[in-house]
Amino acid sequence: MNESLRLKDQPASERPRERLVARGSNALTHAELIAILLRTGLHGVNVVQVAQNILHKFGSLNALALATVDELKQVSGVGPDKAATLVAAFALAKRMEQERSEESPALDNPATVVDFMRESNRLKNVEIFQVLLLNARKKLIRAEEISQGLIDTLLVHPREVFRAAIVANAACIVLVHNHPSGDPTPSEADIKVTRDLIRAGQLLKIEVVDHIIIGRITTGRAKDYASLRELGYFF
Repeated sequence: MNESLRLKDQPASERPRERLVARGSNALTHAELIAILLRTGLHGVNVVQVAQNILHKFGSLNALALATVDELKQVSGVGPDKAATLVAAFALAKRMEQERSEESPALDNPATVVDFMRESNRLKNVEIFQVLLLNARKKLIRAEEISQGLIDTLLVHPREVFRAAIVANAACIVLVHNHPSGDPTPSEADIKVTRDLIRAGQLLKIEVVDHIIIGRITTGRAKDYASLRELGYFF
């Protein structure tokens, strides 16, 4: 897309709203979706550029979702009406998550968590670390992918885990990752990450309910997962 042009001067096939209608929302970038909400830019800066400036200021969609009207108004090209529109859009997204969580199963034991996560992890050939964000009744708000790593190499920072939990207003979380080798036995790194996150959660008053590692069943292994809580690593 030629962002130096006003949107109305660009071919219809390059405008965000027309592309969304023709190709669906997944074809658009974060900035283009935000631009549709903003509708207009300002003199010399089209609306997609304004949206990019917003993302640059806040750094991520999660941070943007927490922004107030006054904070949004600090971005050039964003007045009270546009700021209110963005705040309303993120508020609706949060309420939709709350509705979905009321309909989801309670993820209150390892077997239920694994039943919920098994299929999405079954064929992955690298370790994927995910966090399940739960409400006070241990029902799912949403699942967040935190990091990917080479086999047996996984870097997880508490900041990334709990930023997602705070944005979702989660009461507790379940940590989940897969072992592509099929052996769910926790490594020393898995244990250390778990203990670091438990301590961080205690400071933030967000409970880490469990850390579950998903592997595969074999003739010598009846379960395809390991629960670090069941193994005694939570204390």
